[in-house]
Amino acid sequence: MTKLPTGPAVLSSQEKEAEFETLKRRIHSKLVDKLDLSRVGELEGDVLRREIRLVVEHLCDTEDTFLNRNERDRLIEEVLDETFGLGPMEMLLKDPTISEIMVNGPKNVYVEKSGKLVKSQCTFRDDKHLMQIIDRIVSRVGRRVDEVCPMVDARLPDGSRVNAIIPPLALDGPSVTIRRFGSNPLKLEDLLNYKSLTPEMVMLLEGAMKAKLNIIISGGTGSGKTTLLNTLSSFISNDDRIVTIEDAAELQLQQDHVVRLETRPPNIEGKGRISATDLVKNSLRMRPDRIIIGECRGAETLDMLQAMNTGHDGSLTTCHANTPRDAIARLETMIMMGGFEMPMKAMRQQISSAVNLIVQANRLQGGPRKVTHITEILGMEQDTIVMQDIFKFNQDGVDQNSRARGHFVATGIRPSFMDRLEQAGVRLPASTFRERIMLRD
Repeated sequence: MTKLPTGPAVLSSQEKEAEFETLKRRIHSKLVDKLDLSRVGELEGDVLRREIRLVVEHLCDTEDTFLNRNERDRLIEEVLDETFGLGPMEMLLKDPTISEIMVNGPKNVYVEKSGKLVKSQCTFRDDKHLMQIIDRIVSRVGRRVDEVCPMVDARLPDGSRVNAIIPPLALDGPSVTIRRFGSNPLKLEDLLNYKSLTPEMVMLLEGAMKAKLNIIISGGTGSGKTTLLNTLSSFISNDDRIVTIEDAAELQLQQDHVVRLETRPPNIEGKGRISATDLVKNSLRMRPDRIIIGECRGAETLDMLQAMNTGHDGSLTTCHANTPRDAIARLETMIMMGGFEMPMKAMRQQISSAVNLIVQANRLQGGPRKVTHITEILGMEQDTIVMQDIFKFNQDGVDQNSRARGHFVATGIRPSFMDRLEQAGVRLPASTFRERIMLRD
């Protein structure tokens, strides 16, 4: 029998932990043998977890162990997490302060907290244990990961984005990256409280959404593009029919009339792939008022621009770029990636006539995320797309905690689309655009 002494330590802390893991595996194995799978299928959610908890408690009582109350409670929770959840990762997923989880093999788990990377105490037994958790994640969304398909994108029930890559591509064991999207996504008030943008910027963006301007949210990895996209979508009327297209469904729109589409990877025979381009083309036949693409990253870009040019005003998408000007260059590159041989001028005319606003989001030094530019696209002058910044964030330096600090400014430029805003019933005071410093961070 396994005994865990609680008095003066006979075993080292590592040996105690090893004994604890052995006990946990034994109880979990007994639980699996004891479960009546036909009855389990009839129970749901909390009821099932309560029933299984009683079984686990009974199994703990049958073990001759010297567990104190805290150790016993921990053992029960971890067995339940192994049975219903994601094993050791459940502890991290329950922590709302963690924004990213990075598993580099079974023994190296890092998390991002308050914009900083720290190593977690969470570990997996071995590669096999970690693979079981990965399989559990991807099978829930109808995907697979194996030697034939060693990379996969998936999502958790709360919308958090998951990427997994396994050997032979990952040399140090299976690797998992989880971008957290909590069950309570950030709202507009949260972004204002974090000083990610100013009330004047919000007023303009709300007016732009109500006036059905086409908007591209640009930013680097982890800059908050999806959060911003969710926030802007809250300004869409409930009367509009919205079609969303994503690789892994993570948007959390609040409207009633939403059709959510998700791409599909090829099957084991290499067939059956449905790309974002296919879904964009199909969405045009679904009578959408607005099309929202989670991220433009390839050939679907041209189809999205054409949709914006053919009556689907108020559409939204995101792309990876560090500045608004870079975002234009990125759109051009993605159109060419689709194999379309268009003259550069024709390509830029498509972009300038389709896109009204670029909202630039950046993750600055130390972790703060800011909307650094709200930029209007005016049109073409010869072969160049003409743009003007309406609002900007200027970084002044860093504080004592090495976090970027700066100030938001209004450039003094009045947008050319103000007539469209007024036609939509949105009237912004002239002082909104007066040249000044709006907010210091």
